[in-house]
Amino acid sequence: VQLQASGGGAVQAGDSLRLSCAGSIRASRSYSVGWFRQAPGREREFVAAIRASATYTRYAGSVKGRFFISTDNAKDLVYLQMNTLNPEDTAIYYCASTPRNLVYSALSSDSQYDYWGPGTQVTVSS
Repeated sequence: VQLQASGGGAVQAGDSLRLSCAGSIRASRSYSVGWFRQAPGREREFVAAIRASATYTRYAGSVKGRFFISTDNAKDLVYLQMNTLNPEDTAIYYCASTPRNLVYSALSSDSQYDYWGPGTQVTVSS
């Protein structure tokens, strides 16, 4: 499985971006896909995740209400719509996947994911 995240860029505070993750679903009935990010000098942190058929989603508190994760099964894509971006959102964003339907509590744990993409840079200036 090869994942590829795209859609990053340099934007102003208050702007929006939509990230895409390709290769994470593959028409499977069972999967979990997560977005994580890592800012310079900081540890990688959970952002958002979704389970197969969108049975449920989970968000980090810092992005809840601003970021939205969704899937397009026909295109084998998982999206992360990021609204009202602020400089604290600046990071490299990674998508990760596993063929398992993770339980809600496990969605935020990076150790639960088997496959990782190379990441896409998001830079938000004030």
